[in-house]
Amino acid sequence: MKHSEKIAPLAAVIGALSTLACCLPLGIAAAAGAAGLGVVLEPLRPWLVGSSIALLGIGFVQLHRSKTACQRRSPVSTAVLLISAMIVLAVVLFPQTMASFLADLP
Repeated sequence: MKHSEKIAPLAAVIGALSTLACCLPLGIAAAAGAAGLGVVLEPLRPWLVGSSIALLGIGFVQLHRSKTACQRRSPVSTAVLLISAMIVLAVVLFPQTMASFLADLP
């Protein structure tokens, strides 16, 4: 699997999860050592969501291009891309639910 096939979906997930920082309660953010992170990232949320979607688009184009170039697609890269797309979709559609889910994790 090429490094570029791994980077785009993972960068999309990181971008999507960073948009949740604005939804986390201040107590949880302070416990994590980033009390002001939500305030700082709130104005950047549309840009972070847009970059996540753009990076997923790049990942899908790279995956489709490898299919048309008679190269074998790795099942791992396909799984990473689909899981990344599901995470980004969940964060975009249900931001507060995802923030509550992440806050309840140990």
